[in-house]
Amino acid sequence: MSWPRTAVVVLVALVLQVTLLSRFSYEGARADIMVLLAVVAGYRLGPERGAIVGFASGLSFDIVLSTPLGLSALIYTVVGYGVGAATSGMVRTSRWASPLVAAVGSAVAMVLYALVGAVLGEPTLSGPSLASIVVLVAVVNAALAPLATRAIDWIKVDDRDRRQTLFAR
Repeated sequence: MSWPRTAVVVLVALVLQVTLLSRFSYEGARADIMVLLAVVAGYRLGPERGAIVGFASGLSFDIVLSTPLGLSALIYTVVGYGVGAATSGMVRTSRWASPLVAAVGSAVAMVLYALVGAVLGEPTLSGPSLASIVVLVAVVNAALAPLATRAIDWIKVDDRDRRQTLFAR
């Protein structure tokens, strides 16, 4: 996995999340493409790298949120790892697999985020209904899954790149 490319993908997704997607809402619910990175990374790169990308995307999103620092990072790490572990034996040739995994993984992440936030005393279950958040995030992330899959595939490093060190580039 290329660390500079991972940083670029996370930064671009964060900028899109904060500038573009934060302006659109449905019944108060907003899209969350940062969790999409964790889900697709787990699906395409495996559980360990999915957890790493999930942590990076969650922590970068936590910086701009008013929730406790680390809540998104925790959830996205668990989801990235969980999706990678759950889909490790899955056939990836179907073009519907990526959007389906993105929708289900994103829905699980939003429910988990709301539950962990409620346990920590955050008002995650007040405001927009959890059902509208889950549906909106799942639908948007399923639609954006092919783009996220291309971005995550871009950060993969093939065998000839592994022989070079990060500083040799």
